[in-house]
Amino acid sequence: MSGAPLGAGRHLLSVADLGAEGIEEVLRVADAFVEVGRRPIPKVPALRGRTVVTLFAEESTRTRLSFETAARRLSADVMSCPMAGSSVKKGESLRDTVETVNAMGVDAFVVRHPSAGAPAQVAQWVDAAVVNAGDGWHEHPTQALLDCYTIRQVLAERAGTDPASAGTAGFRGLKVAVVGDVRHSRVARSLVWALGALGARTTVVAPGSLVPTSFDDWPLEAVTHDLDAVLGDVDVCYLLRLQLERGAGAYLPSVREYTSAYGLTARRAALLGEGAVVMHPGPMNRGVEIADDVAELPASTVLRQVRNGVAVRMAVLFLLLGSGGAVEDPAAGGAGD
Repeated sequence: MSGAPLGAGRHLLSVADLGAEGIEEVLRVADAFVEVGRRPIPKVPALRGRTVVTLFAEESTRTRLSFETAARRLSADVMSCPMAGSSVKKGESLRDTVETVNAMGVDAFVVRHPSAGAPAQVAQWVDAAVVNAGDGWHEHPTQALLDCYTIRQVLAERAGTDPASAGTAGFRGLKVAVVGDVRHSRVARSLVWALGALGARTTVVAPGSLVPTSFDDWPLEAVTHDLDAVLGDVDVCYLLRLQLERGAGAYLPSVREYTSAYGLTARRAALLGEGAVVMHPGPMNRGVEIADDVAELPASTVLRQVRNGVAVRMAVLFLLLGSGGAVEDPAAGGAGD
């Protein structure tokens, strides 16, 4: 997978925009912003005077709030533009809305849209940086980045090393199972590409009805329909949400049968090897893809993923809009106003 570090004048539309070098840069910069998040006043002046717009045409809680929190912690001005309440509902085109907001003086658009490719199209219409916050079944690059950051953090903690000094060497040969509704998941595509770029070995586990028609460009070790057979040999079990709102139910006999075959129950969690990590991008369907008691196990990183998401998105915004990688100054600076 080709790619390059982020920088001024660039966008983040796909994990492929980054490649291994770019992913490593984002994770390295995120380390500094994790430290910022631990301060009594978790704010730095790195993007003071910049304006970030969240343009969401799909409902979202964690992703939108995570980006807005990240921007505010960098001292950027934030404008929220939910499409449900915008002039698009009055008949205005997406292009007209975007160009109107851009004319107000905007430095970055964070775009979530139900149509694949919409953020890339927005990038053609504006002179601001554009970040893909999820487009249809296509990609969700910052989710993959925060997931990789969380894996790297856990590996470093278990090895007793500093994540910053450990780099991404721990990903080489790491065994990851991505389980569930791969067909409708933008998270799965971005995550598998990111893991492949870093050298991990990824297996997709899903019913035949919930896999894409082709895996030609996915760097996979294997595809299987037998979850029990792989659990004892994985380092990371990554559970995908069953996306009933996107029609996943039409591809299944019943949700109960799905849970019986692919839900991480307490019995299945006991099959995981010592030290295996359980991940989920959220929101969780408790009792469907993950049991209540399993979600609360120490091996589960769900809330850690949310927490790390703010720091990773701070890193992305800083690299796109800040001083081009000199993260020491903003991270070490005092609180913004």
